[in-house]
This record gives sequence, C-alpha cells and structure tokens, in this order.
Amino acid sequence: METQAVSYQSTNVELADRTRRKIFRRIVPFLFVLYIIAYLDRANVAFAKLPMSADLGFSEAVFGLGAGIFYAGYILLEIPGALIVERWSARIWLARIMITWGLCTVFVGFVHTANQFYITRSLLGIAEGGFFPGVVVYLSHWFAKEDRAKAMAGFTMAAPASLVIGAPISALILQVDWFNLTGWRWMFILEGLPAVVFGVIIILFLTDHPRQAQWLEPDERDWIASRLDNEKQALRRVGHLTVMQGLRQRNVLFLALACAFANLSMFAYLLWLPTTIRNASGLSVTISTICSALPFALAMFTIPMAARSSDRTGRRKIHTIVPLILAAVFFVLSAIPGLPFPLVLTLLCLTGAAAFSWGVSFWVIPSLILGESAAAASVGLINMVNSVGSFLGPSIVGYLLTKGYSHRDVVFFLASCFLISAALVAAVRPKRGVTL
Repeated sequence: METQAVSYQSTNVELADRTRRKIFRRIVPFLFVLYIIAYLDRANVAFAKLPMSADLGFSEAVFGLGAGIFYAGYILLEIPGALIVERWSARIWLARIMITWGLCTVFVGFVHTANQFYITRSLLGIAEGGFFPGVVVYLSHWFAKEDRAKAMAGFTMAAPASLVIGAPISALILQVDWFNLTGWRWMFILEGLPAVVFGVIIILFLTDHPRQAQWLEPDERDWIASRLDNEKQALRRVGHLTVMQGLRQRNVLFLALACAFANLSMFAYLLWLPTTIRNASGLSVTISTICSALPFALAMFTIPMAARSSDRTGRRKIHTIVPLILAAVFFVLSAIPGLPFPLVLTLLCLTGAAAFSWGVSFWVIPSLILGESAAAASVGLINMVNSVGSFLGPSIVGYLLTKGYSHRDVVFFLASCFLISAALVAAVRPKRGVTL
C-alpha cells in the first residue's frame, strides 16, 4: 500500500508539472508578445517627443497633456473589460481591443494640431481600455496562486522588453523621410499595424478556459480545472463578496491608490527618460533614445528574480513595497547635481528596474483576497484608478517644467509618490488564513 501511495504521489506531481509547463508555454509567451505591442503603442510617444514637439511646436505642457490624456479614455472600460473576461470571453474581447488600438495608433501619425493630438490619444486610450485587467483576470483562469507571480512576470516583462526593442527600432524609424512624411509619423504608423495583425491571430490561438483546451490532454485539463475550482471554494469559505462589496473593500481602495501613485511616477519617468538622458549627457536625439533602453533591459532581469522570490515565499506585500522604496531612493540620487553622466545613467537604470519589479507581486494580491467576480471587478477598479495616476503624472510634470520648476524638484515629487504607494500597500490587511 505504501508503495502504491508513493507511486500515485509521484504520478500526480509529474502530471502537475507537465500541465503547468504546457500552460505556461502556450499562454505566457503569446501574451508577452501582445503586451510588447500594447506597451510600445502606448509609450512610443516618449520616443517621438523631441522631433514631434519641434515639428508641431508643442510645449512641455501640451505634450504632457497629450501623452497623459491616453488614460482619460483608458479608464472607461477597465471594470467592464475585466468582468467581460471573467464572465464571457477573453479571446473575443482582447481581439477587439488589439484591432481598434492598432488603427488608433496609426491615426496619431497624422496629427497636426494640439487638439488632434489630444483626440487621437484619447481614442487610443478608449480602444486599449480593459486590456491589462483583462489579461490579469485571464491569467487567474489558468494559473494556481503559487504560479501567478511567475505568470505575471512573464507577461509584464513585455513592458520593459517593448522599450528595449522599441527604443532602437523607433530611433531608426525616426531617421526616415518617406513620401513627405517625417520619421516620427512613420513610427506611429509602422508600430500600430502589428496590433491589427495580432488581433486576428488571437481569435485562432487563445482558449478561454482550461476545460475548452484541446491542446491539453484530458487528465491535464481535469487537473488544472480541479485545482482552480478548489482555490475558488477556499476563498468562498473565507467569505464570499459580491462585485459591489468587493469594490467597497478598504483593501481594494488602498491597492487602487497605491497603484495610482506608483504609476504616476513610473509613466512620467518613462516619458521624460530620453529627454533626461539627453539633458544630462548632451548626446544626440538618436543616441539618447537608444540609451533610454538600458533601464528596461536591466528590468528584464530583476522582474523574474522578484517573481521567483515572491512565489517561493508567498510574501506578496514585501515584494511590492521594497522595489517601490528602492525606486524612490535611486531616483532621488540620480538628481544630485554634478554627478558624472555614467553614474546618472546607472542610477536611472536602477530606478527603472525597481519601478518595473513591484507589479509582479502587486497584481497577485486581489485574486488572493477576493472571490472571482469581485477580484475581476477590483482589478478593473485598481487599473482604472491607476489610469488616473498615469494621466496625472505626465500632465503634472509638463506643467511643473513649463512653470520653471527644476528637474530636481520634479524628481523629488515623483519619488514621494513611490513612497506613498509603498505606505498604502503596507496598510493592506488580509483576512484570517490568507498570507500576503
């Protein structure tokens, strides 16, 4: 009997490992590619800033508002998008998002006035709304809680990867001048088209739920479905919350505000990074744009390290708080006057690596403290409030710079937002029996 028990246990472990590997290899690399396209289409305006502003006569305030207004439209579909993925179909919803945002990115390449810039960026935000929370919810349909930080890392690594890849590609496209269109216009046009193509591919490739996955063996489908069902039942025993109850939870509000403050700083850091590097070094626009990829290259190493540690220990809060504090410290140090440029660049790289590493643990927390629909809605709410922060960041920085505040003043403000975010995460309290 003992021998049979050991054999059964060994077989079950082998089944679990095989199923996890198959799911990860099928889903995460594909979502990684989608998020590369998404993040580049959202953030490539940073690479276009210098030539675009010079060509169209945009001030820092106009550029900051236009860059940030993306999130004014983005917030509209955050909660509905997450619930659509939870209750209907991730495959169809994500395909719709990809196709429409690809077209809207192309439209940005044809703007001539500030109002056109605001309108096209708003439309891009509306088109992309619901993508990130939809993917977060989708991952919870496929990965058990002990694997979710790893899955989130595989997905969110696309954000820095898109900038590592996008910076040199964008720098090259900025040099072209075809058919009387300047390089920054071609950058938006050429970088928007892949989203349309992959929107069609999604329909053929993604599967909504494990029980529909013909690419899994029957025992593999049964194992992952059973595992996820058991986790849902455990959460319900702790206490079931409706969607509206989940949205009113103190923890959810703290997480939403924490995400907003962190992304206020992150997105402002990202958008002004090429300009910051150019001002600190005196390098050309092209070389400054290429150098701006270095922080994100480093983040591609720190993100999986943070995810592995988070999954191994189960300590999601501490793996969120520490990178936020480090981002604040490194950012402030980078603004010390008189530092040599190599040291400034190193500190900016460390800032970017830390700023991208907190999210892999952060986005696991909602699924650990709430039931499925409540968790989906809370992810939508968190990302909606986060979008407000991402909108305010570039707008505030653009306003401060236009009003004559120094780069150092701006850095201190953004670093304080990282610290506020860390304090809000520290204030989150799990229910009894749940480890954060």
